[in-house]
Order: sequence, then C-alpha cells, then structure tokens
Amino acid sequence: MGKSHDELVQEITSIELRMFLTVQTSGPTTCQEQPLTFKLMRRAGFHVLSIETLESYLQDLEEALDEDRNLVTLKYARIDELIPCLNDNPIIGKIVEIEERWFKELEKKYPATFRNRADFAAGTYLRSELETYSNRTLELCLKDLTKALYEGINLTTERYTYLFKQLGYNSIDDMEQERKKAK
Repeated sequence: MGKSHDELVQEITSIELRMFLTVQTSGPTTCQEQPLTFKLMRRAGFHVLSIETLESYLQDLEEALDEDRNLVTLKYARIDELIPCLNDNPIIGKIVEIEERWFKELEKKYPATFRNRADFAAGTYLRSELETYSNRTLELCLKDLTKALYEGINLTTERYTYLFKQLGYNSIDDMEQERKKAK
C-alpha cells in the first residue's frame, strides 16, 4: 500500500526543509530561522495536489538528493537570475497562467489580505520553482489544476483556506475582516 496524502506531504516538506536550510544567503533569512513556518507554507501549497502528483514530486526530490542537487537552491538561483532557465517546458506557462488567474480572483475578493501580491506569488517565484520539477510532475500538476478549473474550484483559495485554518482562523473571510479592522 502506498503512502497517504498526509504522509507524502510530510515527507516532501521535510526534504524541502533540509534543502532550504542549506541554501547559502548573504545572511540568515527570517524563513530559515522559522522552519515550522516554512513547513506550514509548503504544506498549504501541496495540500491541494493529488497523491499521484505528490508521489511524482517526491520522486523528483529523491532523485535530486541522489544526484546531490538542491532543488531549493536552484529555485532561488533562478529567482535571482543567477543561472539560466532550468526547464522551458510550455506547461510551466500554462500553470503560471492558471495560478495568476486564481490569485487575481482572491486579490479582488479579499483586497486587504492579498493586495498587490499576485505578481510575486504567481510570477517569478512560481515559475522558478516549476523549473525544478520533472516534466512528469509538471504534467501531473497541470492535470490537477485543469481538473479543478473544470470543477470550478480555485486551488489558491483552497491553499489559503487551509493555511489560515492552521493559523487559527475559520476562513479567509475572518482574516480579511481582521485586516480591514487593523487599517
């Protein structure tokens, strides 16, 4: 019997955290000093993916470990444009396009919570991460997103709902109300 969804997410985030903690920066980053926050954010991202996609990405991570490649280091090197494109698969553009659309929907519905974050969240950061995925994982990821689109589900909303519940809110609406009161 294969691993459960939760077991896969736990294993993926543990490997990613080990990789993340070895990323060389000019000084300690806040994220590196808060590993539980890193794992929570990553769990929220993977929470919406299928077991098949998670299994494929776990295989990507394991292969990278076997080859002594740090996918997180590569992602940040791409964000900072320190290395050339790692994967020019056109699926990456399709995934980014869907994610940007979903994030803009969130930004419009919850402006106090998500204002002016879509470009960073779904643009350079996501594209750089997706370049570290195998073509197999990219295909499965696009399949998950396409299925959600067909079903009328915004996976970005699902991710943030999960995240905010983990932080003690009942919903994104609760976070939005708190942010509006704080202004």
